Amino acid sequence: MNGTPVEYAGARSVAGPLLVVSGVGGAAGWDELAVVRLPSGELRRGLVLEVHRDLAVVQVLGGTSGIDPAQVHVAFEGTPLEIPVGDGWLGRVWNGMGEPLDGGPPMLGATTRPVAGAPINPVARDVPRDPIVTGISAIDALMTLVRGQKLPVFSSAGLPHLELAAQLAAQANAAGEPFKVIVATMGLTHADAATLRDALESRAAAGDLALFLDTADDPVVQRILTPRVALTVAEYLAFERDQHVLVILADMTSYCEALREVSAARGETPGRRAYPGYLYSDLASIYERCGRIRGRKGSLTLVPVLTMPAGDITHPIPDLTGYITEGQIVLTPELAGAGVYPPIDVLASLSRLMRKGTGAGRTRADHPAAAAQLLAALARAREARDLADLVGAAALTETDRSYLACASAFTAQLVAQRVDESRTLDDTLARMWCVLSELPRRELTLLPAADIDAHYAGGEAGEHA
Repeated sequence: MNGTPVEYAGARSVAGPLLVVSGVGGAAGWDELAVVRLPSGELRRGLVLEVHRDLAVVQVLGGTSGIDPAQVHVAFEGTPLEIPVGDGWLGRVWNGMGEPLDGGPPMLGATTRPVAGAPINPVARDVPRDPIVTGISAIDALMTLVRGQKLPVFSSAGLPHLELAAQLAAQANAAGEPFKVIVATMGLTHADAATLRDALESRAAAGDLALFLDTADDPVVQRILTPRVALTVAEYLAFERDQHVLVILADMTSYCEALREVSAARGETPGRRAYPGYLYSDLASIYERCGRIRGRKGSLTLVPVLTMPAGDITHPIPDLTGYITEGQIVLTPELAGAGVYPPIDVLASLSRLMRKGTGAGRTRADHPAAAAQLLAALARAREARDLADLVGAAALTETDRSYLACASAFTAQLVAQRVDESRTLDDTLARMWCVLSELPRRELTLLPAADIDAHYAGGEAGEHA
């Protein structure tokens, strides 16, 4: 829009976080930035959600508390919401709208980008490849995170998903290549936000991490924009600065609840569990912003964290997330109750792109086959455990007992680790072979003989059981 924006006096109504402005004619467009001026002189930003004839529905980013529809003034800027981009976001703490929370100056820059992002042309997408080493053995060994992948964490209330997210953010690296981390939270308590800031302090101080904090008492509309602001910063670093960027979004359940609240205020027809019918496409508009672009060195990897209501994996949020993403990391209360951290259920978890990021030249040549053998062993151990519950442990064969020993060693030696412990990939793979060595050599049917000769440390016990 050229010149000074026209300001409209008064609004028809206020409904939740929405302001309905009448008489705008063709002066407003969808996703356009609006400035709401109160009689006190206070300015609040807003986004146009809908335009119908002479009505415009404005989503007020700072909330509508204290707004009198008869006395408010609204101006439409003619452009979408944009933020400056650059390295200035790194090493800092911001709120969900990109305003400083650390006492530093606001982010300024000549280069801006719309927070809605620019869709990646499917033809230009490159295959995600090469691993991100998280330092968490269960992930690095069996569900390797690949640069350009979207791999969610499915959790339940009371499980340490926030601790796992903080550990991922603090430890992840791309084998010496330029690597940055963007963490965006939605609906956190102030205590959790303070804990997260403390856990990530050293990486933020090194200038490798930006933290966007949306807390439970922030306006609901800010929660909807927080992941988009974070991803806009990440896209610039990945695709224009050729860096490898990891984005962690927690908690996507809070995001979806905010989306449902705004949808209800708009009077939209609800879909499953009262979530809007466009929940799938809305989540896809966030998740699909990650990836790799052919001809560019950088990558954008996404780890959304969500809590499944009542632990229900068929709930719309994890269900739709699973359709869009390339695997999942599932946390289980059984392991958490046993004091195991991280409580990852490896048989319910997978990384569909793991084979693209592991093997010779990426991790180690024996890694993919050893991971497949270990998963097969854990599945067999689960069957042996179920059989023992039915007929008693004394009825099991020596081979069945070796599988149970393998599963116990797996939990104790490979899964369990401290929340501040970062293991090298070599250490993780050595632990994996140590666990496999609990099995008789003849049971390692998925492994080449050369790999067994090089790494197997077990005996031949049970060979004739």
